Amino acid sequence: MTADPGRAAANAGALAGRAVVVTRPAGQAEALADAIHAEGGEAVRFPSIEIRDTDDPAALDRALSRLAGFDWAFFVSPNAVGKIFARLDAWPHAVRVAAIGPGTRAALKIHGVRDVTVPAERHDSEGLMAMPEFAAANGLHCVIFRGNGGRELIASTLAARGAAVELVECYRRGVPEIDPAPLIARWSRGGIDAVTLTSSEGARNFRQLVGGAAEQLFGATPAFVPHRRIAEAARECGFCEVIETGAADAGLIAALSRHFGAPR
Repeated sequence: MTADPGRAAANAGALAGRAVVVTRPAGQAEALADAIHAEGGEAVRFPSIEIRDTDDPAALDRALSRLAGFDWAFFVSPNAVGKIFARLDAWPHAVRVAAIGPGTRAALKIHGVRDVTVPAERHDSEGLMAMPEFAAANGLHCVIFRGNGGRELIASTLAARGAAVELVECYRRGVPEIDPAPLIARWSRGGIDAVTLTSSEGARNFRQLVGGAAEQLFGATPAFVPHRRIAEAARECGFCEVIETGAADAGLIAALSRHFGAPR
């Protein structure tokens, strides 16, 4: 567990004097941590998911060698974007791109892909499949870049509408090897004010990592989550107070600010 230097209690902001656990994977927590710090709070980094390379890189490379033959490519997360562009020189302009939410769209923009189809409101598989672009998919050849496992709704919906769909694993998720004792000790002393959970799997991993201390700690601390399914997972893991927020980091910060102080 690592924390930003100082709790920044002297800084003005809605989160002044508050410590917020950030469970995003290592290397992906900086933007949210910076936003918490900008509101006067402290981001306590405790990654609950580790992003690993796929077990079959040869299969991924074979799929990428045929990329220009697809009509649509679907990215389910920023992790998928990072893993694909680590192996790709340039995106074929004829292949249209879809993403579940604004975070994934932002990751694609970093790599020069600016024309990305994203749901305007509901940032999940259901929201993407409700878009008019995918109402009739007959004859389309689609590839879905994702991690191990995951939901099948995009693939099954496209296939039912007549598309040929390929699922390509480009990363694997795992439980990090991290010592929870410092976090638990601090939390037990009242030194943690909130937890942010940004995936259902991350919520379950967090419960596994905290172990037997979860029953007491989760019951006394609010969890902030950006989606209904993550909220359900957080409640199943033992959080009594679960606050659903808007999408992405901006939604989390807005909800944290409303809860602990006044928004900007």
